[in-house]
Amino acid sequence: MGRELSDAFPAARMVFEEVDDALEKRLSKIMFEGPQDELTLTENAQPALMAVSMAVVRVIEEEGGKPVPDVASFVAGHSLGEYSALAAAGAIPLAETARLLQTRGEAMQAAVPVGKGAMAAILGPSLEEVEAIAADSAGDQVCDVANDNSDGQVVVSGNTEAVERAVELAKERGAKRAILLPVSAPFHCALLDPAADVMTYALASASVSAPNPPLVANVTAAPVSDPDEIRNLLIEQVTSRVRWRESVLAMRDEGVEELCELGAGKVLTGLVRRIDRDLAGRAVGTPADIEDFLGTL
Repeated sequence: MGRELSDAFPAARMVFEEVDDALEKRLSKIMFEGPQDELTLTENAQPALMAVSMAVVRVIEEEGGKPVPDVASFVAGHSLGEYSALAAAGAIPLAETARLLQTRGEAMQAAVPVGKGAMAAILGPSLEEVEAIAADSAGDQVCDVANDNSDGQVVVSGNTEAVERAVELAKERGAKRAILLPVSAPFHCALLDPAADVMTYALASASVSAPNPPLVANVTAAPVSDPDEIRNLLIEQVTSRVRWRESVLAMRDEGVEELCELGAGKVLTGLVRRIDRDLAGRAVGTPADIEDFLGTL
């Protein structure tokens, strides 16, 4: 993960080295060489994914000669990607972003014992229908809508038994698919209140400035620039749903015509196409992708 970028671009290599120094461990060695089960620990996966995104950002800025504000009207990120977006927009220094994400990952994992929480993707029903399924499945437990990813793709999160009930109820109500997800914790639900408390403390002393360009926040699906509001939204984000579908539509309504996914994978680009086929989506994560992208600037 990220090794091809590191080998190809000194600017990317410097990002990985800075993240290693910030965390006081060789995260890059785990990223490049494994083992995979250590990389997928959420305390490692969160800063690792951010590091890859920021490596792409720094390479584009250096090779293209244009900072992020010159090529983007907004930044946005899905869940932990919101931290990557803020780092890209200069709102949080890279090293501090890495430390915050390591803390966030540790806090999320510690909030709920392994096996006591789960998440499930429900494909087909509308958001409102999934909200009803979650409410009818909760009982005296937690079952919340965690991610509104796109039309017909909604994720629920909560106590394992409640989420399992939601999977069965969704199938009964005509969902195309309803499947448990291989996650280490039930993200973006009320069970993560203890993690939100940890992030309240961590963000209180963090350096946060106004992002340029503005961030479209997960919690509100609206642009935000005020540093204090950003801190509060990052805390709230731990237990709140990721309003990704609405965020993409909000950017579209502000005149955005193309969204570029910087970092590992192409998941968000696929969601953009599902949300609005008239929006152009581009994934930029490899040296070849970067060369193609620089040619369009």
